[in-house]
Order: sequence, then C-alpha cells, then structure tokens
Amino acid sequence: MKNNWRDGNRISLLENGDEFFPAVFEAISNARSKVILETFIWFEDDVGRQLHEVILNAAKRGVSVEVLLDGYGSPDLSDDFVSQLTTAGVMFRYYDPRPLVFGMRTNLFRRMHRKIVVVDGTVAFVGGINYSAEQMSDYGPEAKQDYSVKVEGPVVDDIYQYVISNLPGHDVKRRWWQRHRNPAQDNLMPGEAQALFVWRDNNEHRDDIERYYLKMLSKAKREVIIANAYFFPGYRLLHAMRKASRRGVSVKLIVQGEPDMPIVKVGARLLYNYLVRSGVKIYEYQRRPLHGKVALMDDHWATVGSSNLDPLSLSLNLEANLIIYDRNFNESLRQNLNGLITQDCKSVDETMIPKRTWWNLGKSVLAFHFLRHFPAMVGWLPAHTPKLAQVMPPAQPQLETQDRVETDNPGVKY
Repeated sequence: MKNNWRDGNRISLLENGDEFFPAVFEAISNARSKVILETFIWFEDDVGRQLHEVILNAAKRGVSVEVLLDGYGSPDLSDDFVSQLTTAGVMFRYYDPRPLVFGMRTNLFRRMHRKIVVVDGTVAFVGGINYSAEQMSDYGPEAKQDYSVKVEGPVVDDIYQYVISNLPGHDVKRRWWQRHRNPAQDNLMPGEAQALFVWRDNNEHRDDIERYYLKMLSKAKREVIIANAYFFPGYRLLHAMRKASRRGVSVKLIVQGEPDMPIVKVGARLLYNYLVRSGVKIYEYQRRPLHGKVALMDDHWATVGSSNLDPLSLSLNLEANLIIYDRNFNESLRQNLNGLITQDCKSVDETMIPKRTWWNLGKSVLAFHFLRHFPAMVGWLPAHTPKLAQVMPPAQPQLETQDRVETDNPGVKY
C-alpha cells in the first residue's frame, strides 16, 4: 500500500475516553456487517467490560468482528472474558504473545501499538486512546490526557485496506477501477477535510511518520505545537525544531510534567538545553499524565495518532497516525492545546536548565546516546519474527473428539 491524500472527509477531534468511548461504542452498536479493532491495551475493568458487551452483542447479531491485541500490552484478560467473545464468533488474535519467564513479560520490543477501529468501512477511529478506565478524566490523578479522531469519508477505505491487509486469510487485491473506493461510502455526505493515513512498520515504512513531522517543520511559517507523551526523538527532528524556531516560527512543545514513568521526564529534560536556547518554548503538563500524540502547524495541518516521538515508536513499534489538512480541525486542536498550556502547564525557562558545564554536558551526551539508540540496536539483533496468534473458542458439545482436543483450553493462544 502507498500513502495517498484523500479529499472530502469529515473528521472530529475526540478528547479522552469521555468523548472517545461513547463514539466508538455507538459505532459498534450500529454496525451492520464488519468491525475491526486494533489496540495496544484492553483491560478487564469498567471500560473494558463495556467494550466487551458491545462487541459481544454485535457478534451475536451476525456482525463479523475481528480483534487484534498486543501480547505485551494486553496480557491479563481472563479466559472466560475472551471465550465469551470467541464462542459468539469473534476472531480474536494476539500480536506476539510470549510466555512469562520468571513471572516477567519477555516481548518488550516490536509492539503492536496502533489504536484503530473501522466499522462497516464507513467510519474509523485513529488515535492514542486505549481501552481502560484510566483514560477517563474522572479516574483520578493517574487519568491520562489523550486524543483520537473519528473519521468519515474516502480515507476510511485506506484505513480499512491497511488493517485488513495485516490480518491472515484476507485477499485485499483490488482491480484498478475499484481502488480507493468503497461502495458503502457512496451515500455519505462527508466534509471538506483532506486526510492522509500513515503508518510505521519494520519493512517498507520504517520512518514514514517521522518524515512527515520533518516535512511539516521545514514548511512551517508561523506556528508549530507538538504535544507528545514520550518525547525523545533523534537528531533530525530536534534539529528541524531548532531550525524552525530560529527562522521565526513559534515552536511550542508540550511534554509530561507528571509522567507515569519517571524516566520519561529525565529523558525529555536532557533535551531542554538544546531546544530552549534556540527559542523553542517547552511546557510541562502538570494536571495528570499526558498520553497524547498530536501536533499542528500554522492554520491547516494537524496529526493525531499512536506514535510517540521516542525510540520505541520511531524504531520498533507498529504505529499509525492520521494527517489532516483542514482549518476547522486545526483550530479545534489549537484551542485545546492552548487551553492546556494556559491552565495546566508550567513553562520551562533557562533557570530550570542545568548549567552548561563539561560534567553536565558529558552526562547528557552519554545518557542521550544510550536512551536514543538502545531500542534501535535491539532491532538490529537477531530476533524472532512476531506472529499473530488466534484464540480458539472453547469446545462445543457437537464437535468431534479431534476438534475438542485442539480447542478445549479456551485460554490457550495458538
């Protein structure tokens, strides 16, 4: 597949689980033919049980449902929770499930980090929000600040073709006159937004998302705002941010001030000296952990997706972003991010930056190179090829003996 811009889409910004979950659950509840859901995390909590219910009901009324979860991010769903879905006909798969070693997960790298839903080929959701109660704003101090988008229009077919191509047993070849057209969309009346679906894999699209960030920074004329949960990019992106700032672009960066992992703050602060002295304005989000992966440029360009700007997302993980060219969406995201800056962020200034001594410089250089390149070095090492493992339904009374032997352990991932 290739990346292509699509005209005539309707795209809505969804903030946190408060807006995202009702929209997704409604779309699945109204599904008529097919639902495909990919996510990094699905927890068996209040939110997870709500998703379980709408998917189970969809499958029971004859909708084809396919679920792909990451083996690292979603390792703890109970056998009964999963088998209820598989018994109803849900095609339930894990990406790279690995056995525990001394009680520890071993599939640390090459994660399936995408968060995508496609319903009936007419509506899609792309973003960074997982299916857990901590994505709700009323969860408490550990609630995540996050974003997704709801999409209708021609780009939905690109998203559908992509997710279906990653699942076994599907033929996605289309004749030339059928490409980039889904008959189910003919009755839609979408909006004016242009959209481009981009992804990162470990084959032909290793740096696609990063390249679009670099292109955006090189073309910016007035303003750039980047809000990223795990910010630790490579030299190219840092250099592009500094160059944009030095030519007069207002470059604002929102990072975690109350991170869910302390090393996130340590890593990001290694970059403050380089960026702040070049005019980049950095803001630490203080209200709760920031989990968003969004950005905007000037008055028309924006992106929302699953990709952090850190070594895991840029070097190893499977990621997906939607790039949007639309003034209304851009303004909606700008108002949201400026609200975070005004109400919930602490501005980083030179008084908060370590003094420029040889000792501090040496520590920063060593730490930067280790944190930046370690995941990529892992990617160079010989490793297994991650596989999809389907969870089979439990044995039914009418099955033959041989089938029962193969499927009588519903929790086993084949």
